[in-house]
Amino acid sequence: MTLSAWLALVAVCVLGAMSPGPSLALVVRSTINRGRGAGLITALSHGLGVGVYALATALGLAAVIATQQPLFTAITLAGAAYLLWLGASAMQATHSGAAGASEAPAGPAGAAHGGTPGGLAAARDGLAMALLNPKIAVFFVALFSQFVSTDANGWTVAVLAGTATTVDAGWYALVAMGLSASGGAAWLRRHRVWIERLTGAVLVFLALSTAATVIR
Repeated sequence: MTLSAWLALVAVCVLGAMSPGPSLALVVRSTINRGRGAGLITALSHGLGVGVYALATALGLAAVIATQQPLFTAITLAGAAYLLWLGASAMQATHSGAAGASEAPAGPAGAAHGGTPGGLAAARDGLAMALLNPKIAVFFVALFSQFVSTDANGWTVAVLAGTATTVDAGWYALVAMGLSASGGAAWLRRHRVWIERLTGAVLVFLALSTAATVIR
């Protein structure tokens, strides 16, 4: 993988992680309710779950492209269509809609943690949020189809999975630390819509460029 391709991957992963949604709500909730340490644990465990999906996706795409080029083309076009839909939806974000996405109950995080130690509960919630969200797998199929080629090897697969894991965990760790500082939550609320719209624009561009790689 070239440096320019890797930087493009990093940029898309960053914008994907920054997009408001249930994962962001989970980290926010964990940090506010349990403190900075729990928020960081949630961020790291969510990144681990994302890494599992990313690794499985990259390995699967590499195997498909090596043996079934027509199938890979179909997957690529389907992924591009999904990214296009995802991006167009994000670009239409409104203040009320984005607020709902970030402040909605966060799925697994909504379960009462009762007597479970805060760190263990935070790790459980972060991992469950990632692993029980099939949209993450679909997103990676759509994303990685642009970066997996006929000469993909173990190193390329490791870079794809490692980048996705590091970016996801790193972003949510920054969120947890930012929320612990004065004004962190307010900043996220003020810029939520524009983050969503910027993410949408990048996803639309990525969808079109991905489709262009197989439509020639």
